[in-house]
Amino acid sequence: MSPYLARIDLFPVKSLDGVSVPQVTVLNSGALECDRTFALFDQCNCFVNGKRHAAIHRLRAKFSKGLQSIAIRVDGGGAGQTFHLQTQRPALNAWLSDYFQQPVTVQANDTQGFPDDIEAAGPTVISTATLEAVAAWYPDLTVDEVRRRLRTNLEIAGVPAFWEDQLFGPSVTPVSFAIGNVVLDGINPCQRCVVPTRDTLTGAVTPDFQQVFTRQRQATLPRWTHRDRFNHFYRLAVNTNIRNQGGKVLRVGDAVELL
Repeated sequence: MSPYLARIDLFPVKSLDGVSVPQVTVLNSGALECDRTFALFDQCNCFVNGKRHAAIHRLRAKFSKGLQSIAIRVDGGGAGQTFHLQTQRPALNAWLSDYFQQPVTVQANDTQGFPDDIEAAGPTVISTATLEAVAAWYPDLTVDEVRRRLRTNLEIAGVPAFWEDQLFGPSVTPVSFAIGNVVLDGINPCQRCVVPTRDTLTGAVTPDFQQVFTRQRQATLPRWTHRDRFNHFYRLAVNTNIRNQGGKVLRVGDAVELL
């Protein structure tokens, strides 16, 4: 089977639940439309995210069809409330401030969103087989849970585990590949943070998650992976850039090709 795009996940509000979509438009900046467009900030203008606030894992979010409204609730805490992300942001800020017990504001960046890696601010890429392989490292984790923990955008099927390691080279020179008619540059293996160590619904830490991950990642590194790109082995998925492709559309089912 040839490689193809099997899944597209967007995260309209950084650090909150994602949504799977059949297609997405590339913005002029190279970001995906509606991906991490919004983010939560504290009174010092620092991110309120999973790296700094484990309580964020207990928030459940669902988005309207056009991704303009959010229905948010505390897991196990009742029905919650629905807010339009543009016109009802003050009310959403008040709801979030009450939950976190500190002033929280929702800010927007419609042109680029709020990526983790501003030097490689395109979508993150992983393969379905990689998610299956990582889930097998932990007796209590499902593929869906690993997918939620890693929060990648584009999932490639029809390839072996860690196939995406071919999308970065032995140096900082990008590796170009195409998904449909969109050309992407693979930049580097994504450095993981504390977020994947936690249960996505409760925030509870999986014991020895990072240690197991690092050991298994090193042991299963395929022959095509450039080992010298790893200063440590707590890295998975590929950060990308998309240049001069604004307006093009990525669709589930698109063929994937190394260029």
